[in-house]
Amino acid sequence: MSLPKRDGVHNRYYLIHKPDTSPEVLAEADLCIQDVLNGTARENHSAYPTVVRNHNGTPFLPDQLLERYLTGLLLKEFSCENAVSLCDAMRRLAGWQEIRYALEKYIEKQVQERYFLVGEREDGFTVFPPCTVRPELQTEDVDEGLLRFACYVAVCHTVYGQSFESLTTEHILGLVSQLRPDMVKELKTAGSGKLPPNIQKRKTKHLTASANDAFATIRITAKDSTEECYDEALDYLCAVLEQEEFPRSYSVEFRGKEKLYLPIPGLPKKGVNQLFACAVQHPNLHPAIERYARLAMREYEWYQNLADEACAMPGSFAVFALGLEGEQWAPLVAEYLDLCDDEHSSLQAKFLHALIRKFGFQPWTLGVLVRGTLSMQWLEPAKEFSRLIANAESLDALLAVKHRFSAYLLSEENKDPKFRAIAWQSLLRAIWGTSSENGGSKVIKSAPKELKEKYQQVFA
Repeated sequence: MSLPKRDGVHNRYYLIHKPDTSPEVLAEADLCIQDVLNGTARENHSAYPTVVRNHNGTPFLPDQLLERYLTGLLLKEFSCENAVSLCDAMRRLAGWQEIRYALEKYIEKQVQERYFLVGEREDGFTVFPPCTVRPELQTEDVDEGLLRFACYVAVCHTVYGQSFESLTTEHILGLVSQLRPDMVKELKTAGSGKLPPNIQKRKTKHLTASANDAFATIRITAKDSTEECYDEALDYLCAVLEQEEFPRSYSVEFRGKEKLYLPIPGLPKKGVNQLFACAVQHPNLHPAIERYARLAMREYEWYQNLADEACAMPGSFAVFALGLEGEQWAPLVAEYLDLCDDEHSSLQAKFLHALIRKFGFQPWTLGVLVRGTLSMQWLEPAKEFSRLIANAESLDALLAVKHRFSAYLLSEENKDPKFRAIAWQSLLRAIWGTSSENGGSKVIKSAPKELKEKYQQVFA
């Protein structure tokens, strides 16, 4: 078989959207689509962009293959099952981000533009334009299969996308609800239907619980305040997160009789806070809390029901609860802090303040504080910090950290001497604030006579 020269970037793949694309290339593209469905296609992301190859080795862009297949499906009696099969196969092979935009544009063209009058966005902050059903649209003109596919795409944005993609979910479901409110109501009640029945809903002597993957929510209502109840709640949370189809950003809505919250000032008093404050009282449940934390912690994922100023990575409250139990949980806390998004996440500062207030400045708490300072842009000190560290034992602990500071940094961080210097200065600022600037002259000047030499060593 003789194919023309590849016309993609760096001759890495074939383009198939041009009107003059050769029939031989299109035949190879169709073969590649079939190989994706059969599981015999191969993905290659060794260079940009990612390509998918058929069993002959002919490469194509994943989104162009998907677009070609969807365009070939009839819009009347649309085959949702076939469309979903290819989308799922392509997502598993190449990743959600490789097909997300193509699916957005398809729904925009075939659902939004066909069935709705699209208005103008009123301001620069609105992501999507207002849409109203075309007045001339007849019920028989709306294809149920196409709407079900739109719901599938909406759910995928929440399940596989980044946290902000839930806005796309809301927009698409908003379109569908104007045409088939029963379809969206079904999603709200049962989710996508992919979760096992005992995960979708669970009822025991101690609790009732439900999970909805379409709307990324987990709801738990405790019937009592026993260790067994909290054990079942934790087990349910873990069981939900072990489902591949459940979103990584989600809401946990917990209701319990025991009105207890973590002893961290400023932490939002939400149900998820209450759950872990209650569960951590039972030492037997600490391994289950850790299990949940490790399943939940994902960089750039969030609890969806917290306000922007209190945004937190899933697992935060579990980590905070264990962290306040003592040194044995310092490695888990450090792993958590290393995953925090330093541009958006700041709730960990409240935890770090509570940790130091409780345990003071020890080698292990200072190790945690090092990772904490690197988890956000600026970690400001609590008012008590300068007083809490003003003793020989605490200053000696800080000097011990200074002498082997590289041990507290990750291997890639240690490669840059400038980074090490910045990290050390960030730690000093997290303890003394702006007084740590200019070689800590203000701190040294006001230090007690018997501690002045130790302060000088700290800032040397």
